[in-house]
Amino acid sequence: MEEFIKNIPGNGKFLFSAFKQYTNADILQFLEEQGVKVKEERGNRIFPVTDKSQTVLDAFLEKLRQEKVEIRTNTTVQEIIVEEGMAKGVKIIKADKEQILLADKIILATGGKSYPGTGSTGDGYKMAEKLGHHVTKISPSLVPICVNDKVEIENECMQPAGYTSLQFCKECQGLSLRNVAIKIEDKQKQKTIYEDFGEMLFTHFGVSGPTILSASAHLLRYPNLKEALEKGNILLTIDLKPALSEEKLDNRLLRDFEKYKNKEIKNGLQELLPQKLILPMITLSGIPEDKKINLITKQERKQLVNSIKHLKLTLKDFRPIEEAIVTAGGIDTKEIDPKTMESKFVKNLYFAGEIIDVDAYTGGFNLQIAYSTGYVAGKA
Repeated sequence: MEEFIKNIPGNGKFLFSAFKQYTNADILQFLEEQGVKVKEERGNRIFPVTDKSQTVLDAFLEKLRQEKVEIRTNTTVQEIIVEEGMAKGVKIIKADKEQILLADKIILATGGKSYPGTGSTGDGYKMAEKLGHHVTKISPSLVPICVNDKVEIENECMQPAGYTSLQFCKECQGLSLRNVAIKIEDKQKQKTIYEDFGEMLFTHFGVSGPTILSASAHLLRYPNLKEALEKGNILLTIDLKPALSEEKLDNRLLRDFEKYKNKEIKNGLQELLPQKLILPMITLSGIPEDKKINLITKQERKQLVNSIKHLKLTLKDFRPIEEAIVTAGGIDTKEIDPKTMESKFVKNLYFAGEIIDVDAYTGGFNLQIAYSTGYVAGKA
């Protein structure tokens, strides 16, 4: 339980009761009962053995069919109707006709503002606000990060004139890296904001992948973030070879250089680096790509080691909320009973999932939030 809460920077403690009532073991048992076989991958992440999210969706849909639950599609909910402080029903539009649906209880589970193509366009926030609920600031979370067009290099001689980090990311776009260490810091305050180890991805606009997505959830809570980003104070440092110290990496380079001593430097690093990284790293280190390996100086080799161990990119901004995996912010948790998910303002109105102001790092935690709060609201 503690591990789960640690992975939920957005109001994790609010979820203690929900997680106790419906655990990660419970959802796995439910899926097994529905005939879904699962497997465990790196980082304790659980996936269906089919590797298709549709398999899980089908299991839920089949359960709904078994329980004879009515599903209405292409039906726009306009508002929640309340009488004498109690939820009475919803006003909907279907086929251009308004209609009132009466209900004993209502669960508002419209999601956040991420992935608007799925219908999560923020309508739920408006409905809740009309009923007196407060919606905290909405931000993208678990979202790719844009990189500035200027590389930060500790030793100025390492950066050839005109070479920028945006070019670096563009040249490496599509390249996925495993087992890299990342560190995000505020260079002005000389403060480390976030550190992680695992997978990341270069894109045409900057960086993405599991470590970067989790970093974004942490970063968006950093004080005066917008100003720090605008001033270029937020640095991402990537260690491409965290398993090797600088000394060991230098020894490794010496062995490779001896093996390929008569080749050009661009053809002598294929055993150390992915192909897409070779030319950008050589350029970043200030070494001519056609220079023969047996002519590489000790200083140039040192520059290459430094670039591999301390690749520095200046972060600029987050991608838009439409590209975020989850939404940070939502219905204020102080206005919801954590044991039942019922509104403290409107009786018989409940909340579940991402519409609530709770969000977590990547790794299945946001799905568990949805399962647990949905179960608790449904049971209540």
